[in-house]
Amino acid sequence: MSIKKLREMNLAETKKAIKNSVNEDIIVINIINTLEEIEKQTNSLVMRLRDFYKLKHPEAESRISDNEGLVKNVLSGNKEKSVMGANLGDDEETLQKIALMCKELYDTKNFLTKRLESLLQKYAPNMNYLAGATITAKLIREAKSLRKLATGKSSTIQMLGAEKALFRHLKSGANSPKHGVIVNHQIIQKNKDKGKAARILADKISIAAKLDFFKGEFKAPLLVKEIEDKLKWKK
Repeated sequence: MSIKKLREMNLAETKKAIKNSVNEDIIVINIINTLEEIEKQTNSLVMRLRDFYKLKHPEAESRISDNEGLVKNVLSGNKEKSVMGANLGDDEETLQKIALMCKELYDTKNFLTKRLESLLQKYAPNMNYLAGATITAKLIREAKSLRKLATGKSSTIQMLGAEKALFRHLKSGANSPKHGVIVNHQIIQKNKDKGKAARILADKISIAAKLDFFKGEFKAPLLVKEIEDKLKWKK
């Protein structure tokens, strides 16, 4: 076989490998990473928007605690007069531009959130039902894949995302973490014994991951019922 032919075969195999490497795990991880970045950018921009808007209308700015509500208020061209506000003059356009950037970020966030939910309803329906799209996506990211979640231990799932806290515990003797990204699940937030709730939730998520990866039945409602029975919690 000639060197040229060998090179062509290697190139073809490389292209095939790259194409096959794009799967649901990669898409989920990219979407959740993008959503987190959008959240940071939006929070920063809204702070700047508030700084500008309070110059124009300090009374209204203090009344509007909802950030999206503030953006809508600015873009609507609210004609409500301010007693204490200044005339921004040419910088009225600056205010509008910042508000428009915020709106575009919110729109993108809403689009990606819906896309993530749609993807996980098909790819990991049991986990999505039990843990929600955001927590499911973060668990897949921390584990690197749904396969690793499905073949790993529930205790590992419980601690995913808490690696830094665990390292501090081992290094300095700080309190040992009881949970990672699943801490944001309402079952843990609403339960006084968060350690127990985390263990039970992680165990059920582990079962859900196995059902999803190995294409088992949709049993998430039953898993939720089992959690309810153990913790007297309602979804």
